[in-house]
Amino acid sequence: MTNTEKKISEMIEQAEVFADPLEKLVEKAKTDPGAPFEPEVLASLADLQERDGAEFQRLRAKLKNIGVPVGKLDKAIAGHGGGCERRVNAADILLELVDESDLFYAPDGRTYADVCIDGERETLEISESGFGKFLHHRYFQETGSAPTPEAMKSVLRQAEAKARYEGPEHEVYVRVAPHSERVYVDLGGPGGQAIEIGPSGSKIIKNPPVRFRRPSGMRRLPVPVHGADVAELRRFLNLRSESDFVLVAHWLIHSLFPARSYPVLVLGGEQGSAKSVTSRILRALVDPNSVPIRALPANERDLMIAATNGHVLAFDNVSTLPPWLSDALCRLSTGGGFATRRNYTDRDEELFNAACPVILNGIASVVTRPDLAERALFIMLEPIPEDQRLPEEQLWAEFEKEGPRILGALLDAISEGLRRLPDIQPSRLPRMADFARMAMARETAFWEAGTFEKAYGDNLDEAVQAGVEADPVATALCALVTRTMRTMRTLNLQDPLWEGITMDLLDELNSVMDQEGGYRGPDWPKTPHALSNRLRRSAPLLRKRGIEIRRGEREGHNRDRIIYIIITSAYEASDRDQMEDQEVHPESEVYHEQEDVESTVPEDTVDLEDVCISLWRYAGSSSASSASSAFRDAGRHGPEAAETADRRNGEQATETALEVETPKPPDGAGNGSAPSAPKDVLPEEDEVYDAED
Repeated sequence: MTNTEKKISEMIEQAEVFADPLEKLVEKAKTDPGAPFEPEVLASLADLQERDGAEFQRLRAKLKNIGVPVGKLDKAIAGHGGGCERRVNAADILLELVDESDLFYAPDGRTYADVCIDGERETLEISESGFGKFLHHRYFQETGSAPTPEAMKSVLRQAEAKARYEGPEHEVYVRVAPHSERVYVDLGGPGGQAIEIGPSGSKIIKNPPVRFRRPSGMRRLPVPVHGADVAELRRFLNLRSESDFVLVAHWLIHSLFPARSYPVLVLGGEQGSAKSVTSRILRALVDPNSVPIRALPANERDLMIAATNGHVLAFDNVSTLPPWLSDALCRLSTGGGFATRRNYTDRDEELFNAACPVILNGIASVVTRPDLAERALFIMLEPIPEDQRLPEEQLWAEFEKEGPRILGALLDAISEGLRRLPDIQPSRLPRMADFARMAMARETAFWEAGTFEKAYGDNLDEAVQAGVEADPVATALCALVTRTMRTMRTLNLQDPLWEGITMDLLDELNSVMDQEGGYRGPDWPKTPHALSNRLRRSAPLLRKRGIEIRRGEREGHNRDRIIYIIITSAYEASDRDQMEDQEVHPESEVYHEQEDVESTVPEDTVDLEDVCISLWRYAGSSSASSASSAFRDAGRHGPEAAETADRRNGEQATETALEVETPKPPDGAGNGSAPSAPKDVLPEEDEVYDAED
């Protein structure tokens, strides 16, 4: 080996290994945010920018995706002799910062930006309060100062235009979202974590495939703990029965599901029944917020703004629901939109579209309109005895401890529902069909099959009864049906119980209310057209009570439409008895005497002696209503009364009856009346007879 070769070999052995500063820079920056700003790295980046601009941009994009502030990095590279600073004003700096984000638009036309915060994606609406605040923060990081308002407004307009016309389209959700037969629930905390729920279970992931926005006031959900039973929630709720708990639990589970419709949960009860606390607890489990319960909005615009900025709405201490708000809650329950003029414009519209779970609580029965009642779950809370009350501090401490386990149980029920939903094909479904079908699919996670259907059916029956009682027109119509049925010996379900034009029906209902002394209220219909509209609104409740309202073709010279009232098989005997009891208004002691002498023979026969005893008993009374009540009781038993009395009592019964003559029945012919009763049917109770007759 020559001397030259020896020197070269020694130099190689003594040489240090030189590593490229840019090698594995992206991996280093993930754990060390300051790695890209090392002097040797900045020098290498500046050299790469001049030698190979395309490769520099690829590396810059990778650093941007992991959260490196590339705007600040560009400034540092320029200070090391790489490139030149082209940003000469605030707008240029802001535009550079905008380029760090991914811009897109939603189907409703709103524009958004995906920004990287601590290495995690977060979605912000392009507005002064959303993306604008983020740009303010980044500008301060870059320059140590604040941008001018004019520059910020100009850049936000440019970002909005770029997102709308150059960006892709993505759906944006609040709290819950569907994607590829899975459900995602935003935890609402830092890091962009979400819960992914599938048929096999749930898990927490980062950067979900859907985009969530986080309105002001949203708070984070606890990290769920699986393996618990939903019954652990029972002790925090002041409910009357297990059926009520089943319905509330299903409402909670459904609130974590991205559905097209949600039932309205109506909590009632007297003061001291923990209505407000129950509302707070329920919302804290699915959509915690810094303002969990609030007062009713002043108008529909405010309602829709609240619905688009929160997944669950809870309204506290509701006394009444005006008609416009009841209709708006119906749209919010099953999904609806609202359009209004955009501020400071003449032709542009602001569009709102939302469907979300709603909680109403109050002392009075606030849901009085049938269309909202069909979409609601009615839960009555019991008063809490003083010796069983807990301080709220203690209650919430225990709830926060058990909250993760309860949330895990709710998520397990959703997984059960996703797994069993394709196999659930019920033969009949209520108005809230999606809610009912999904509840049937998930109920086996904690209850036996059929538990929900029984509880929901009973709740709907109570809702029907409450709806009829709250609707003066429906109440008067039920009373009219009862009064008309008293004059009929037999009833054919195929024949109308009443038929006539709307004006005649309005007169009949006014007469019923006058006799019953009922309160009509300010919205009592005063015209046939108003009554027709009220009948359409009350028709679903009446149909469930077995009273069908049908409209025929227009007939006659005036082209009046004939209305038919038909009794269906759903009109149960218990309902008839209940309404009869409500309509009897004799004095209580006389009524009890009437019960003592009531006939026990079949309905189509009567003991005339019993009838006469009743007549004599009432003859000594000065009450005309008492006498007419006796005639009514005799008339119920049919035309064979006299023949049966002769057969059982012979001439003694005839002598006992003295010279009492059966009065003629009132005329029932003509429009607006019931079909004529047989001639031997006794008159209705509103006919007044003197006791001496």
